[in-house]
Amino acid sequence: MTDIKTPEAKVSVAHRGGVAIVTIDNPPVNALSFSVRSPLHDALTRLRDDQATAAIVIACAGRTFVAGADIAEFGKPMQDPDLGALIALLETIEKPTVAAIHGTALGGGLELALGCHFRVADETARLGLPEVKLGLLPGAGGTVRLPALVGPFKALDMITSGMPIVAAEALEAGLVDSLAGVDLVADAAAFAAVKAAEGGPFIAVRNRRDKLESVDRDELEARIKGVTAKARGLQAPVACAQAVRNAVLLPFDEALARERALFIELVGSEQSRAQRHLFFAEREAAKVVGIDKTIKPRPIRRVGIIGAGTMGGGIAMAFANGGIAVTLVEAATEALQRGLERMAKNYAISVSRGSLSETDKTARLALLSGTTDYAALADCDLVIEAVFEEMTVKKEVLAAIDKSVKPGTIIATNTSYLDVNALAGAVSKPQDFAGMHFFSPANVMKLLEIVRGAETAPDVLVTLLSLARSIGKVPVVVGVCHGFVGNRMLAARGTEIEALLLEGASPAEVDKAFTDFGWPMGPFQMVDLAGLDIGWRNRKALGKTALIADWLCEQGRFGQKTGRGFYLYADGRTAQPDPELAAHIAEEAKRIGVAPRAITAEEIIERTLYPLINEGMRILEEGIAARESDIDLVWVNGYGFPLGKGGPMFWARQKGLATIAGRLSYWHDHTGKDVFKPSERLKAMAAEA
Repeated sequence: MTDIKTPEAKVSVAHRGGVAIVTIDNPPVNALSFSVRSPLHDALTRLRDDQATAAIVIACAGRTFVAGADIAEFGKPMQDPDLGALIALLETIEKPTVAAIHGTALGGGLELALGCHFRVADETARLGLPEVKLGLLPGAGGTVRLPALVGPFKALDMITSGMPIVAAEALEAGLVDSLAGVDLVADAAAFAAVKAAEGGPFIAVRNRRDKLESVDRDELEARIKGVTAKARGLQAPVACAQAVRNAVLLPFDEALARERALFIELVGSEQSRAQRHLFFAEREAAKVVGIDKTIKPRPIRRVGIIGAGTMGGGIAMAFANGGIAVTLVEAATEALQRGLERMAKNYAISVSRGSLSETDKTARLALLSGTTDYAALADCDLVIEAVFEEMTVKKEVLAAIDKSVKPGTIIATNTSYLDVNALAGAVSKPQDFAGMHFFSPANVMKLLEIVRGAETAPDVLVTLLSLARSIGKVPVVVGVCHGFVGNRMLAARGTEIEALLLEGASPAEVDKAFTDFGWPMGPFQMVDLAGLDIGWRNRKALGKTALIADWLCEQGRFGQKTGRGFYLYADGRTAQPDPELAAHIAEEAKRIGVAPRAITAEEIIERTLYPLINEGMRILEEGIAARESDIDLVWVNGYGFPLGKGGPMFWARQKGLATIAGRLSYWHDHTGKDVFKPSERLKAMAAEA
């Protein structure tokens, strides 16, 4: 059979002896769009029937194996052949078929590989089914074939988490049959030739039942129950678990049909639309206005962090987790030692929970060093101050950093609220200065607000964006204003919180309205966990007050850490209603002439979420955020806005902008509060809608 090359060159066929090498070339990630599926189907059909071809290897050009389906096609009529038909064709081929995997085999890419008899992987390859992160499940047999190869328990973990595994783990689990050396395609071809010489029959994955039939079904049900409990109302993880159960209990074709039905149901769901919106939002967030695509990031080999407290230590761990060396600087040896011990303890806890190996713990701790001498910053490419949230203190620290670093070092502030342009005045090169607002705990929370100062250089922004992604953060570039995007909107959300208490809602009723909406916790639970003293200190700095929260702080009631806040914590963690607080609220309401009444969950959401959305519109008007989707990323990744609702701005469009503008106007008429006055942008967009 002669070599084949399609007109678009997205699929080509070459021969090494009796082994046909089918190469997919659809940059950048070899997505399985129709323009790939159609010629691939044609090539495999010809090779199946070609007597001179003894074995087939499917490989990919470029930096990766197939990294997934083309999600731009989701929700649209699928053109034949679809991926399921492609894999079904593979399973009719009686000669050995081998997937040669490098880079990533994700989603539809791994499903394609599961259609082959064998899989050979580069040692650096990663394999997974991440569809759950898009509010979906694998729709081309992944939930049915993967359990057959790796067993239902391993498959359940992989599919419901969406997390890929490395090649060595895939080999151990049975997902991969061999690891390649330097030349993946040559090794895969040699592997295929050996299998062809050994002769068949070659068993398709669909017909392998040993690991399915031997599973402890009671244990499987217990694990599925655990997945459901952790889903917090998300449909996709539950559907994924159901599909794995079907793979065990049902014949292959019936389980496959059930998987497809679940996929179709999910792809049309509001939750999946929301999660796909967030997927594209992350791509868009990388596009910064005024930044040329040709600008390259500066190399960051070592990061300096000033402050080894809770925030500074968390930031240090975030960089160590990403493989970047860190120099911690503290004013006193005792404080430095406490910080280092806290980080070591946190890593030890991760080891005890099984989420980190002892080897990785040792490697990460080795990247952390501490000192009280600013001179140690001379080797750093980026230095972040993470000290007390007070302008004078931060300026003093920034000036000291400025005197200690080499030319070209980026200096950043981890301020949550303060004026980044004012802080830039403390350094000699404001073009090398920016805000890096991490969220606590910084080693866990994904969001990073990158604050663009008036003089911040473009390559500084490019560097920080690249660096953030390298350590697993979701970066969003924002402008300068008090609280930036997230905390400014949080303040708008909080405007009515105490008013709701004084008018008759209990902390528990407000928190339940939030958790029923999908938040992981309510505002009073959150502030008790974080500590009421943080907000108290910030209010004092701004000359503001909060009638109930200030009273709690004056009583020394700072939340869980003191056993009392908006709730009582008899065991240190479980929130219980506090009769003393209820009595104080009633007394204050009477004093200011407010008559308590029943308040519905709908009203609670209107008076908290609608002002938040309205403030987001104002932020867009002022250019503090570039796009609505940037705001959604901030709130989903930094504040716990329900993932399945896509962020506040996306949710607002689903709810109806005219509805929200109308209800804001209603509350503005009844209260006169500016927070309820619809912004010009919201009014204009509501009118258009």
